[in-house]
Amino acid sequence: MGRHVGFERLHNFRDLGGYRSADGRTVRWRTVYRADSLGKLAGDDWERFLGLGIGTVIDLRYPWEIEAKGQVPEAERFRYVNLSIEHRPYDQAEIDPDLDPWRYLADRFAEVTEDGAAEIRQVIEEVAQAPGPVVFHCTSGKDRTGLIGAFVLTLLGVERADVLADFALTELATERLAADWRAANPGRVMKWPSYGRAPAVVMELVFGDLEARYGSVEGYLGERAGLPQRTVERLRSRLLTADSR
Repeated sequence: MGRHVGFERLHNFRDLGGYRSADGRTVRWRTVYRADSLGKLAGDDWERFLGLGIGTVIDLRYPWEIEAKGQVPEAERFRYVNLSIEHRPYDQAEIDPDLDPWRYLADRFAEVTEDGAAEIRQVIEEVAQAPGPVVFHCTSGKDRTGLIGAFVLTLLGVERADVLADFALTELATERLAADWRAANPGRVMKWPSYGRAPAVVMELVFGDLEARYGSVEGYLGERAGLPQRTVERLRSRLLTADSR
């Protein structure tokens, strides 16, 4: 079954199903998706999106991003929730090219995990309690979306190597994400040559930082984000199945 869902205007829409959990179960297909901005949906893309049967949309962007770029069309059709997990905006196109890019990004993730702990907990609770298919997204479906995807898969007991590999699948969309940026910013120069990249090493650094401070990723989610164990159990009950199809 295909992980990437093809759209004309969306470049990074993926199904999190199919990964094997440590207990031998499998993450359900067609139940939890991760994406770039749903504000780009229109025409045939919109019809294809509706065909997925998604009932809950979790928008991880700042309210000002939504105001500028638009939210999912006809938001009233869904349970639409805006939970901005990032609190300190930065411009990736302006990152100093002389910096270690992956350590720099991991440090920005660290800010998100501390500043946005409450919102991260709420996002996971929304995924756990959604009655049907759910999608969470940011602008590029890369960093904020990648962090939530990594947390969800970790809570489901997916092996670390698979979690990191899923994060890195965004690399397949990098060229199109960079092209979109250039089209939207015709008067600017992209200073950072790694714009749109999402190598596994970034999430590996993020997880290492959380483990050093909280003992484990799960320790961070429980201790700092305040995620109850009953929510973790509900998430696993909802998203894991013995059927691998």
